[in-house]
Amino acid sequence: MPQIQRLTGFLGAQMQGTDLRALDDPDLRSALRSALAEHQLLIIRDQSLSIEDQKRLTEVFGELMQLPYVAPMHDDPSVIAVLKEAHEDSGGVFGGEWHSDFSFLDNPPAGSVLNAQEIPPVGGDTLWSSQIAAFETLPEHLKSFLDGRRAVHVGKPYGVKFAPPSEARANASIRMTRGDPEADCEVLHPAVLINPDTGARALYLNPIYTTRFDGMTEEESRPFLEQIYKHAVRPDFSVRHKWRAGDVVIWDNRMTLHYATNDYAGFRRLIYRTTFRSSPLE
Repeated sequence: MPQIQRLTGFLGAQMQGTDLRALDDPDLRSALRSALAEHQLLIIRDQSLSIEDQKRLTEVFGELMQLPYVAPMHDDPSVIAVLKEAHEDSGGVFGGEWHSDFSFLDNPPAGSVLNAQEIPPVGGDTLWSSQIAAFETLPEHLKSFLDGRRAVHVGKPYGVKFAPPSEARANASIRMTRGDPEADCEVLHPAVLINPDTGARALYLNPIYTTRFDGMTEEESRPFLEQIYKHAVRPDFSVRHKWRAGDVVIWDNRMTLHYATNDYAGFRRLIYRTTFRSSPLE
């Protein structure tokens, strides 16, 4: 059985002594699911996964999910090449703000798998923050405020109303649909989720997609959201991962926020990404 070493007191574990291509082993599949439920983030180094291997691994956790608004690989709609070329030294980076992926969908992704191919010699780290720990340590007045409350999520980067300025957008190697009025539709989700496997409660709010609380205006919601966002990404709850080629990272998209750094101008970075779905949020 693989060995599991915790990365911090709140979030993440490194799994050692396993080959992720050996998924015919039911004990390995069970260990992966249990470890993700417990730690929210798994890092497995020194793997050599093909695209098909990565898709099989993703299906250990749920059905493969094709994401909207971001163009997949031309020969596989379930895989996104998270690519930034060496010459793309201006503009933003894909995922370059704290967020939970596509939280504006009716049924947001349950989690994702990243499979590192080409990594710059320095920079390009990814950070995750446990929203279980963030909720558990939230001041009581904010917990009371969030009790039973729902929040509004909107696909800001892909719509019209909240379209980001061109200089803040991800570079051209990741092709996105922009200016779609459908992305401006408001979707309501609970501000606090319950993990169906562990019963843990987690914040489900993020600065990219959350605009306000149900029954409140954006102006009324802003002071509460600003307090919560500042708390939600404290270093105490976070892991910063320095990539190596061959790294595989799996995370629970509903129990964490994540952030991609943009500090590797002049170097190419390529990571394959797959995503899995679960039951709709309640």
